[in-house]
Amino acid sequence: MFRTLSAALLASVMILPTAAQSEGLAGSYLAARQASFYSDYQQAADWYIRAITQDPENPILHENALTAWIGLGDFEQAIEIAEIMRGAGFDTQQTSIITVADLGARQEFQNLIDIYEGPVNIGPLVDGLVVAWAQVGAGQMTVALEGFDAVAADESTRAFGLYHKALALALVGDYEGADAIFSGKAEGALPATINGILSHAEILSQLERNDDALELLNSIFRDSSDPIIISMTEKLEAGEALPLSVATSASEGLAEVFFSVAGVLENEASAGYALLFSRVSEHLNPASVPAMLLSASLLEELEQYDLANEAYDRVPRSHPSFHEAEIGRADALRKAGNEDAAIEALKQLSETRFDLPVVHTALGDALRAMERFEEASEAYDRAIALFTEPTPGHWGAYYTRGITLERQDRWEDAEADFRYALELAPDQPYVLNYLGYSLVEKRQNLDEALEMIEKAVERRPDDGFVTDSLGWVLYRLGRYDEAVVHMERAAELEPVDPVVSDHLGDVLWAVGRKREAEFQWRRALSFVDPDDVNGEADPDRMRRKIEVGLDLVLEEEGSEPLALAGENSSDL
Repeated sequence: MFRTLSAALLASVMILPTAAQSEGLAGSYLAARQASFYSDYQQAADWYIRAITQDPENPILHENALTAWIGLGDFEQAIEIAEIMRGAGFDTQQTSIITVADLGARQEFQNLIDIYEGPVNIGPLVDGLVVAWAQVGAGQMTVALEGFDAVAADESTRAFGLYHKALALALVGDYEGADAIFSGKAEGALPATINGILSHAEILSQLERNDDALELLNSIFRDSSDPIIISMTEKLEAGEALPLSVATSASEGLAEVFFSVAGVLENEASAGYALLFSRVSEHLNPASVPAMLLSASLLEELEQYDLANEAYDRVPRSHPSFHEAEIGRADALRKAGNEDAAIEALKQLSETRFDLPVVHTALGDALRAMERFEEASEAYDRAIALFTEPTPGHWGAYYTRGITLERQDRWEDAEADFRYALELAPDQPYVLNYLGYSLVEKRQNLDEALEMIEKAVERRPDDGFVTDSLGWVLYRLGRYDEAVVHMERAAELEPVDPVVSDHLGDVLWAVGRKREAEFQWRRALSFVDPDDVNGEADPDRMRRKIEVGLDLVLEEEGSEPLALAGENSSDL
């Protein structure tokens, strides 16, 4: 038997139009499902709660409402739904997650240990780490270490077990034991993570080994302009002891469990699933800026820009990562269509944090996306001027500035930037592809262009645009039969890109497959966004090719006929 929803929870439901309220259970359920599909957590929560009032014994409605409340980060409502579900004997992964979040935040560690003897079950990795951290919080350090070791005994979860064991040892003052794990002396090397490196540096500092901590930071973050790294470095150089920051309590240790898992899920599962874990991390450690930034990034990916901005706005202005939050907020504003607000936010940030190259690069990227190339070039100029000595990691600034210069028809300057980017990062596939493709379009150094693009394809074999470039340079060289193979592969990888389909049509025409060519031009035409027509995806040219064929279009344009293009033209 499911108990009735509280008046407070019912009052939290947004008022919906009268017509919508009269749809009944089926209407509420379908509206909720639609909102869930689009990750509109507020609408989903509202509609599922309305559906529950009409079908209070339906466990699926409760579970989906719970997921929506977690997505919103509203744990007061989520905890109530989870308690109702558990009281009715309906236990799921979500109810287990909320139970851990609730008891961990309230530091009821013994209750958390006890409840794991019942139906709580998130997954072997999380369960093992949660119980171990709860034991740390309950003062049962010996059994806690055994728990971390049990997680580490499985090769697939070894890194997680050792990492959290090191954090727990540091928390109770065993810095030597923590250092032995991080340095690989005890259990072998751990994979490098940002939080792991920073924690190790803090532990070395607590051991009065500031020089070793500096060496560690410099080996990973040399010449970094990140305010956090700069602050840590300055304190170490001044002889100060760095305090622990990642897990200063058992609750924060639990938060790091969910943050660690969310970071893995971000790349291996859906953004919505990863968000469940990052939201719990925020609840367990409300001051955790990395958790806020991760949740915001996931919400951006889910196109929930208002919720993303709420998360970015929670980052304090005084925090060293405030600029990251502002860059993220501006990106969310731009994606939501508020381009002017995004540019204004970045311009303001560039005035207050003018010392950070990443801020100017972010402004340049936003302006470049809006095709304001001259302003973008100026922003990149300011970023590059801050480089005391360019390093391989700076290739991106020269590459993106080169793009804006190329789009302003300043080819010599653009080419210089592309080639300097390749000096910094010789095998960077995006630079190789862009420079190679540009040379092809300008009919310059075609052999060199082919070599560059072939190298780019070797490094990015599943990138449709890079593969398109290879097919296109072969087409420009008149090697049509070879071009077909790569252009068909590019179309498989990017099946709805108008430029790729248009290129495939041209290549197919060149080898005499004219019906297929016309079909591809028609497909390309259907993919062109009428509000975003650029020079490459030219719908008028596509229509003309469909009407009279590529040969006549080339003749009208004064271009070389196909049979004469390149030195190695194939017979048609």
